[in-house]
Amino acid sequence: MPARNKQWLLASRPRRAAVESDFELVETDPPAPRDGQVLVKVRFLSLDPYMRGRMDDARSYAPSQELGQVMVGGTAGEVVESRHPAFQAGDAVVGMGGWQELFLSDGQGLRKVDAATLPLSAHLGPAGMPGVTAWYGLDRVGQPRAGETALVTAAAGAVGSVAGQLARLRGCRAVGVAGGPAKCAHVVGDLGFDACVDYRAPDFREALKAACPSGVDFVFENVGGPVLDAALARMNPFGRVALCGLVAGYQGGEIPIRGVRLLLVNRVRLQGFIVSDHLDLWPQAIRELAGLLASGKLRYRETVADGIESAPRAFVGMLRGENLGKQLVRVS
Repeated sequence: MPARNKQWLLASRPRRAAVESDFELVETDPPAPRDGQVLVKVRFLSLDPYMRGRMDDARSYAPSQELGQVMVGGTAGEVVESRHPAFQAGDAVVGMGGWQELFLSDGQGLRKVDAATLPLSAHLGPAGMPGVTAWYGLDRVGQPRAGETALVTAAAGAVGSVAGQLARLRGCRAVGVAGGPAKCAHVVGDLGFDACVDYRAPDFREALKAACPSGVDFVFENVGGPVLDAALARMNPFGRVALCGLVAGYQGGEIPIRGVRLLLVNRVRLQGFIVSDHLDLWPQAIRELAGLLASGKLRYRETVADGIESAPRAFVGMLRGENLGKQLVRVS
């Protein structure tokens, strides 16, 4: 166990894009569990786009990250000391331990996982929150039917990569949108999408039309801005949009929808969702996702930064789209 506990605190709120200097690294004494608590050593830290929204002091679905406090974040690790009847030393667990090497938990929100069947890190990706987000947005919001065209934006990311594969398993034509030829090649060649369009290309709208010759029935939207506008222009009547994320606005810019008229003309249903509102469905989703992963029907990619010290740099890079698949920090 580390002699000191390294922690990243939120030092300042970003004015626009998040920068590494918005965080401060401190060291504290390792915490000691009291009755009813466990001490967890973090092995992997999850970096996710929602964290950027928490850094702002603005009304949202969750409280803002407090200045001077450990940054919020999902973690996977092991119990190193337990004074809680439901946990014992050596248990592999997933929880919200934040950007630090060690944390105390009273067991609330701490979930035991099987690290022998699936790698521990996968419980922060396709068998964790990103996977459940894709599962819920696809099945419960979009409800795509076999033969329909499903368009997934940020298709090379942790959520989009799962959403597109699930759409194909449901019998849909899965078309991805990603940034750059390398990511598009990964989405088609490694993940099995039917097509992928580079939103950075000058002929993006024409390429999107070619990739969706029968229009679009369902959009799993992670980006917003011009990408969503292009998707709305291809929507079929009575199409559905599951609004999961707005990456286009995470650097501080505005994200207007310019195709509002198309929502009316095509009678499109656009629904935002937050997966933490549906915790009752997580066990069902995780069972299905874990089974698909174990059988090889669901594939995934990770981008891993080493050491807790690398967290801010990896986080800023993720917001710029530098990662492929799930962005993690290997803490120890």
